[in-house]
Amino acid sequence: MAAVLTLLRTGRLHVLGQIAEASNGCLLVDVTPEDAAEDGDGDGDGGADRAAVRAIYKPQRGERPLWDFPTATLAQREVATFVISDAGGWGVVPPTVLRDGPWGIGSVQLWVDHDEAARQIVELLPPGDLGKDQVAVMAAELSHGEQVLVVHRDDEWTRGLGVFDAVVNNADRKGSHLLVDPSGRHFGIDHGICLHSEPKLRTVLWGWAGDPLPENEIARLNALADDLDDLDSELNQRLTPLLTLRELQALRHRVAEMLETGDFPMPPDTGYPAIPWPPL
Repeated sequence: MAAVLTLLRTGRLHVLGQIAEASNGCLLVDVTPEDAAEDGDGDGDGGADRAAVRAIYKPQRGERPLWDFPTATLAQREVATFVISDAGGWGVVPPTVLRDGPWGIGSVQLWVDHDEAARQIVELLPPGDLGKDQVAVMAAELSHGEQVLVVHRDDEWTRGLGVFDAVVNNADRKGSHLLVDPSGRHFGIDHGICLHSEPKLRTVLWGWAGDPLPENEIARLNALADDLDDLDSELNQRLTPLLTLRELQALRHRVAEMLETGDFPMPPDTGYPAIPWPPL
């Protein structure tokens, strides 16, 4: 991962196009090493082809103002969620860095090829078709009147993601933000509206609300709490430039509260929907 992070931080960004359906400015880019042209074989492009990676570049200047999040902070939150995922051992967020680019400072995240044919983490099922390794979140009705269940997987990775989302206070965990790459590895993306100091957890992964946390997740939370409490830790050094003091304090409080209850959180009593729209 270190080599990928270095390339994302220092490589040249070549804009390929804009992701039209994104709610904020979101550019598809190729990232190549600064010295890619010096490939040693005289053709000037072979090294670039071998070393380039594809990424998503989200510049601050493309962020739409939000009423409940500070302006021009979404890129930092994208990076902070990667830092927490990495430090906590979840590994659910693709490598992400904060850097300058063609349209200014923004987040740059390694692109994940999504396997549409793979079994998805969140699904719509007819009532009564719930599998043994699935949990139901809610009953719903499609636009033409068909009754369905919104369900998600009930496995170790998805439970870990549920814990991670509670830690980072994810305000927008849609089903479409969960990817499966061709090798079968799972990822979560789109973390720009996370890590607010106020409770804002909105997710489609409510299937375990109030259930006891798995032992391996409690161990992760304990290790994360120790890192967060040590103000000189590498984790704090990485997060301090990205978040406010109040947001860091709220992060520590969320981890401590989950350890105290020992349970998956319940939907917050904020008066706002606990499921994002659209949920998928």
